[in-house]
Amino acid sequence: MATIMIVEDDRLLNEGLAYSLGEDGYEIMAAYSYEEGLSVFRSQEVHLVLLDVNLPDRPGTELCEKIRSASDVPIIFLTANDTEKDMVLGFKLGADDYMAKPFSMAVLRERVRAVLRRGGGGESGSLFAYQDLTIHYDKMKVFKGGQELKLTTNEFKLLAALTQNRSQVLTRELLLEKLWDSEGSFVDENTLSVTIKRLRSKIENDPKRPAFVKTVFGIGYTWGE
Repeated sequence: MATIMIVEDDRLLNEGLAYSLGEDGYEIMAAYSYEEGLSVFRSQEVHLVLLDVNLPDRPGTELCEKIRSASDVPIIFLTANDTEKDMVLGFKLGADDYMAKPFSMAVLRERVRAVLRRGGGGESGSLFAYQDLTIHYDKMKVFKGGQELKLTTNEFKLLAALTQNRSQVLTRELLLEKLWDSEGSFVDENTLSVTIKRLRSKIENDPKRPAFVKTVFGIGYTWGE
């Protein structure tokens, strides 16, 4: 599970961000000042930092420099200072992205996913995040819009195979091999078709017009980014 540290002195905004991102399956650590942010960062494993530029004790830019001197963790600045000069300074200090207040929560959530994927926090060996879907491979858990989905073992194995090989079309034969259980029980073509249908019913917004699990006719399936 990716951990996001939110360093924002506006408590209502901080709590709102924590609630929205928590719904996406992220673990949230909240801080309200430079000192609190530094303390949390030093004591916790953090995969992404949302950092307000204007903190009450010291500038967020100084915290960015401090963090960047010790880590390459992705940092997204949150600020009311949206001039070109301020944005260039933020990127020079090592920020990965810049959100000017007021901002759209939907856009922020997508930028968080994008930055985590680029930085490895959202696409590591243990976690994958795409749109409203979050997969924790190590814990075999899947969240959609912050709600945990109940998948069977075969459904999860199929989803993992597709998301971990997103640039490829996986043949039905290959997927049958991946669904073969540890005891060698036979998995037939019908089982694969049923598993695909059930998986789509759980992760797709419209299972009749799937956007995630795409059929490549005559070959197999691919992940539909």
